[in-house]
Amino acid sequence: MNQITYDDFQDVEIRVGKIITVEEFPEAKKPAYKIWIDFGELGIKKSSAGLTKLYLPQDLVGKQILAVTNLPPRQVANFMSEVLLLGIVMEHGEVALVQPDRNVPIGLRIL
Repeated sequence: MNQITYDDFQDVEIRVGKIITVEEFPEAKKPAYKIWIDFGELGIKKSSAGLTKLYLPQDLVGKQILAVTNLPPRQVANFMSEVLLLGIVMEHGEVALVQPDRNVPIGLRIL
C-alpha cells in the first residue's frame, strides 16, 4: 500500500453530514441509491451510493454519515454525485456506512 504524507491527508476534506432524502436509482449500473445529505453551512450535497444490500431508504434518512466533500463531482448515469460517502466494503459486496458513534454537529470536519 502506498503511503501518503500528513499534508496529503489534510487535503482530504471529510465532513459529518445528515441524510435527508433517499431515492431508488434504477438507472445505475450496480444497485444504488440517490442520496441527499445536509452538511450545514456547506449546504445540501448529492451522492450515489451502493448501500442497497444492508439499508432500506427509510432506514437511512436521519443517519449521520462521513463523506469526502472536496472531490470533483462525478456523473453516475443521469445523476451528478457531489460527495463520496465513506463505507466499508465487506466480503460479499455489502457496504456498511462509517458513522460517528454519537450525534455531532453536521458540517464538522474530521481531522
